[in-house]
Amino acid sequence: MTKLRLAIVGAGPAGIYAADILLKTERSFDVSIDLFEQLPAPYGLVRYGVAPDHPRIKGVITALREVLDRGDIRIFGNVRYGEDITLADLKKHYHAVIFATGAIRDADLAIPGIDAVGSFGAADFVSWFDGHPDVPREWDLDAESVAVIGNGNVALDVSRILAKHAIDLLPTEIPDNVYEGLQASKVTDVHVFGRRGPAQVKFTPLELRELGELRDVDMVVYDEDFDYDEASLDAIASNKQVKVIDRILQQWRTRPSVNNAGGEASRRLHLHFWAKPLEITRDNDGRVSGIVYERTRPDGQGGVAGTGEVRTVPIQQLYRAVGYFGSPLPEIPFDEKHGVIPNHEGQVLHPDSNERVPGVYATGWIKRGPVGLIGHTKSDAMETIQHLVNDQGSWWRPEDPSDEAMPALLAERGVAWTDLDGWHRLDEHEVALGAPHERARVKVVPRDEMVKISRGE
Repeated sequence: MTKLRLAIVGAGPAGIYAADILLKTERSFDVSIDLFEQLPAPYGLVRYGVAPDHPRIKGVITALREVLDRGDIRIFGNVRYGEDITLADLKKHYHAVIFATGAIRDADLAIPGIDAVGSFGAADFVSWFDGHPDVPREWDLDAESVAVIGNGNVALDVSRILAKHAIDLLPTEIPDNVYEGLQASKVTDVHVFGRRGPAQVKFTPLELRELGELRDVDMVVYDEDFDYDEASLDAIASNKQVKVIDRILQQWRTRPSVNNAGGEASRRLHLHFWAKPLEITRDNDGRVSGIVYERTRPDGQGGVAGTGEVRTVPIQQLYRAVGYFGSPLPEIPFDEKHGVIPNHEGQVLHPDSNERVPGVYATGWIKRGPVGLIGHTKSDAMETIQHLVNDQGSWWRPEDPSDEAMPALLAERGVAWTDLDGWHRLDEHEVALGAPHERARVKVVPRDEMVKISRGE
């Protein structure tokens, strides 16, 4: 019986779903899968990219946990592709590899002043408040007025965490250093800027509704943004999600805080639509001092046009949430323009010739870019797996495909890898830290501490 030894790089939803689909559907040959993850813990952006006050979304972890806990997938955590293991290593010990490394960098925003002191990418801030082990422990929140550029769910996550009172995050798994940082925050006003109108936003009704439920935070919307054109009215009439978003925003228009008129909360969250950022101004020390934007209008073709009206809002900090972007991997083709591995339905391609790279596949955001929800990740993985199975003739011919080869190689190189039992130890430890305080868990943040707990050291 043919045996497939498969390596998957990346233990987020994309990698775990790919492994699960292959094991559940493939009956014509024996399958053995090793999952490599650069962090000591699995689950990728579900653990390190979802705000801690979103337990409903984190429920995805329950499904991922069930897949891993079956015990038919080996995990090698704290192992970096390109450093601890190479493409040559994978070719020596596996028949093929699937890269499921996601997209964790911030997309660029090319406007003057975007590199000012106090200007950040949203992904870095999300990594901080989610306790990612590879970012600094402290985050300076000494600005009173802050801008967030973007109209997607990440922009709302960032805005919500900035506006929310730290004590209201205590029931969550927020790390201690993050709670202390948010507790010391001086933020009073968060301004969210989107180029298009309320009927064209990318966030979901759930995310928007949660904003309006924040304690001691006024939602500020502006009447001038609700002069809908025909396309917006059509979208509201025909799309249930857009209709709900409009209903929420219209309810906010009846509150006393509309147009900045007389809200009583200690913090305010302003939504500015039809606002295209033009420039970030700086003070004499090179720090962010304001955001300059142009009022836009519908262009009649689904986009926007400038009106020529330019405004400035004084701010002292800026977060750009204009999308995530993939990172190149050693010895693997990469599309610098789109931030993905060039591929045809998951089969990796040489960018110059468009010829297939034998044995190398991609799935998830590194395959298609940072779009779509968890459901898309499953169908995405299925497509990639289908090609992998059909490509038997072009698999690698590994020199040593034994189960013992990879643990021996990592031990020889002194790599302190973590396995499934190690993740269970770390998981139980974090839950135990939270129990006395009636919290879901308290995340362990330092990488070396995560590794020591996982390895029982």
